[in-house]
Amino acid sequence: MILASASWFPLSLYLAAALAYALAAAAFWRRHGLANVALLLAWMLHAGLLAVGLLDQSPKFGFAPALSFTVWLVAATYALERRLYPQLQIHWSLGLLGAISVLLSLMFPGQILAASASGWLPLHWALGLASYGLIAVAVGHAWFMVRSEQRLRQADEPEVGLPLLTLERLTFRFAGAGFLLLSATLLAGLLFDEALYGSAWKWNHKTVFSMLSWLTFAVLMLGRLRLGWRGRYAARLLYIGSALLLLAYVGSRFVLEVLLGRAT
Repeated sequence: MILASASWFPLSLYLAAALAYALAAAAFWRRHGLANVALLLAWMLHAGLLAVGLLDQSPKFGFAPALSFTVWLVAATYALERRLYPQLQIHWSLGLLGAISVLLSLMFPGQILAASASGWLPLHWALGLASYGLIAVAVGHAWFMVRSEQRLRQADEPEVGLPLLTLERLTFRFAGAGFLLLSATLLAGLLFDEALYGSAWKWNHKTVFSMLSWLTFAVLMLGRLRLGWRGRYAARLLYIGSALLLLAYVGSRFVLEVLLGRAT
């Protein structure tokens, strides 16, 4: 079993981070005053867990570590943003996602990196994961934006949290930054795929879903700039592009590693 093969220190770090995230989720659910402290503790434990994985003599990577790192970036972004906008609400689901991502990375640690992989590969992955994180934050803001818009349409529901226009501006700033990083990631893969992975560019499921996601975000950005798309319509396109991006790497690696039991 995976739990039996893990040494006590990494295992205890996994369990402590997952527990802290679960406590943060419960605290946000009940609106307890210690919710922010619990989330900060979970984020710090999660950071230590990621650092231990990077410093391992045989570093591994796969769908679960990618998901774990993305959730950590989302939590970090929200923590920093709360410093600028104290009225920003954090949903309890962030803690739940954190706990799930940590436990998944414990159960599915990924595959050991191939010896033929380039030393630039971690940088390429960092760009891709940063785009995942920024787009995930944009999705969270879009959800708050649509929810705030629905409340404003109801006369008996006051506006809660950040103003609607501020949420909308932040949503598309994060989406735009994520789109730029995604473009850089795909361009680097197209031009240097053989140097990074030791093989030429392939039109596989990951590539197809990545390109579909990029096209969806490109249409969204163009519609936003030229046609002024906003509100629920723009949020739907953001959700579609994010779902395609999730299927591109996390989804394809999940099928390979878990369902098919293959490394590549």
